[in-house]
Amino acid sequence: MYNWLKKYIDSIIPLYSIVPLVSCFALNMLVYSGTMYLCADWYHHDLTTWLDDQVPLVSQWMYIYFGCYLFWIVNYILVARIHRDDREHFYRFVMTDMMSRLVCAVFYIGFPTTNIRPDFTIDSFSDWMLAFLYRIDQPANLFPSIHCLVSWLCYVGIRKSDKVSVSYKIFSCIFALLVAASTQFTKQHYIADAVAGLALAEFLFWLNNRISAYRIVHRLFDRVNDKLLVIIGKGEHCEQ
Repeated sequence: MYNWLKKYIDSIIPLYSIVPLVSCFALNMLVYSGTMYLCADWYHHDLTTWLDDQVPLVSQWMYIYFGCYLFWIVNYILVARIHRDDREHFYRFVMTDMMSRLVCAVFYIGFPTTNIRPDFTIDSFSDWMLAFLYRIDQPANLFPSIHCLVSWLCYVGIRKSDKVSVSYKIFSCIFALLVAASTQFTKQHYIADAVAGLALAEFLFWLNNRISAYRIVHRLFDRVNDKLLVIIGKGEHCEQ
């Protein structure tokens, strides 16, 4: 089993990074869905401003809004790949990601937010996608925007790596900003949400590259990976 994983999976994404990245996803879902359920009947603040009202609804931005999920997967895998031999900086990224969700949870519980979605007629496929989004996603947990937060982490996570081409770095930066714009034109968020999401990602990434909090997740996931290696039949420890 281990040899198969090493041969076919490790070439795509380092094996040691899989559990941490899956854990990041699980924490994201727990925070987003858990706090939405917890605060469902609480008073929600509407931070919509005059400036937000000037932004038109443009359903074609749904292609960017939904397309970002693929962007997230690709770039998180890329972050793991470029840090294959640099676990410290990989775990600094993981700690940034997890810490950001905990900060979001504090805001979602302490300051629940909502907005009023506009009525529109379904005349195109992008309109249908927007209507579908509105059906499956409640107008809550808006500040800060996780869409903007994660998209910017996708950029800052590769920003200083010499293993990533300049052209892809530029693409990642532009696409992350386009995602932020898509949250406005789809009326999923207000401007304050997008700014807060981008700023939170930038600040926590800066912070975690200057403190040693990453050691917490480094030790935790190394132990988990060691145990998994034993379970799948390779009775030896991960490299530290």
